[in-house]
Amino acid sequence: MRSILAVAEQKPIVPLWQEVVVGAVGFAIVCYILMKYVFPRMEQTFEARIEAIEGGIKRAEATRAEAELLLDRYRAELAEARTAAARIRNDARADVEVIRQDVLAEARQESERIVAVGREQLAAERQTIMEELRAEIGTLSVELASRIVGESIADEARRRGTVERFLAELESAPSR
Repeated sequence: MRSILAVAEQKPIVPLWQEVVVGAVGFAIVCYILMKYVFPRMEQTFEARIEAIEGGIKRAEATRAEAELLLDRYRAELAEARTAAARIRNDARADVEVIRQDVLAEARQESERIVAVGREQLAAERQTIMEELRAEIGTLSVELASRIVGESIADEARRRGTVERFLAELESAPSR
C-alpha cells in the first residue's frame, strides 16, 4: 500500500511519466486513425456537399434566367395578341359600319322601289276608277236627261261627245 501512498504523497498536479507516455501514445493512435480514415471522408463529404450546393445554385440561376427569358417571350406574345385583338376589333367595327351602310342603302332602295310601285299602282287604279266613273256618270247623265226630256237619247256618238265635253269642263274648272 505504500506505493499508493507514495503516489499520493507526490505532487498531485504533476502526472506520472508513464501515464503521460500511455496518454500520448493513445492520443497519437486516435489522431492517426482520424487523419487517415475519418478526416478524408469528411473532406470528401464536404466537397460533395459544396459541389451539390454550387451546382444547385448554378442550376437555379440557369433556371431563373430561362424563366426570365420565357417571361419576356410571354409578355411579347401577350402584347402582340393584344395588338392583334385590337386590330381585329377595329376591323370588325369597320366591317360592321360598312355592312350597316350597305343594309341601309339596300333598305332605302327597296323602300323607294316599293313606294314607286305603290304610286304606279295608285295611278293605275285612279285611272281605272276615273274611267269607270266617267262611263257610269255618262250612263247616269243620259238616263237622267232622258227622263227629264221624256224621250230616249239613243244616239251613242252624241251621248259620248256630250258627256266627254261635260267632264272636260268639270276638270278644267277651278276647284272650290
